[in-house]
Amino acid sequence: MKKLKIMAIILIGLLLSGCEEEKHNTLTGQYKVEINIQDYGVIKATLEADKAPITVKNFLKLVDEKFYDGLTFHRIIKDFMIQGGDPNGDGTGGSKNTIEGEFLNNGIQNNISHKRGVLSMARNGYDYNSASSQFFIVHKDSPHLDGDYAAFGYVTEGMDIVDKICNDVKVEDDNGLVLRENQPIITSITREKTENKKDNDNSK
Repeated sequence: MKKLKIMAIILIGLLLSGCEEEKHNTLTGQYKVEINIQDYGVIKATLEADKAPITVKNFLKLVDEKFYDGLTFHRIIKDFMIQGGDPNGDGTGGSKNTIEGEFLNNGIQNNISHKRGVLSMARNGYDYNSASSQFFIVHKDSPHLDGDYAAFGYVTEGMDIVDKICNDVKVEDDNGLVLRENQPIITSITREKTENKKDNDNSK
């Protein structure tokens, strides 16, 4: 009986420790990034970890790993969005991990609406938890995406660059297919040095 009590105490301790660790690893606050695009310039964005902590943590992890450096925007639809972050450059690739979709139809509250300039995660059409590295920037208000895709930030400077990409880049079909040689190149995505964070950053 005494052994059972000791085991129960140990188990409770481990559970509490796990909860505390999970809480400690939750991202909060705002994080600022710069998306450098070859021949176009820099898009600055603010990421909202309070509203999409899993998504922001995953995105920043990939940024810190320089995963996005040299990738492209492979899908461009004027008056809708530009999509990038696929190592295959054709919409079929991603990073090694997938994440839980932080949006209402997946049981998670996220009140960032898909307005012009919002950053959101791409995923396949049948799996809510299939997002990994591909993201898109909304070119024109698209509220029909609300509740189905994990918006996680917004552009603060550089929407003129998004406009220029949408106007200048040649697409091959109505789905925004861009041939490899015409895809705008993401030279890097970096964190701004002056970040406003509410909590410890454990995204690395």
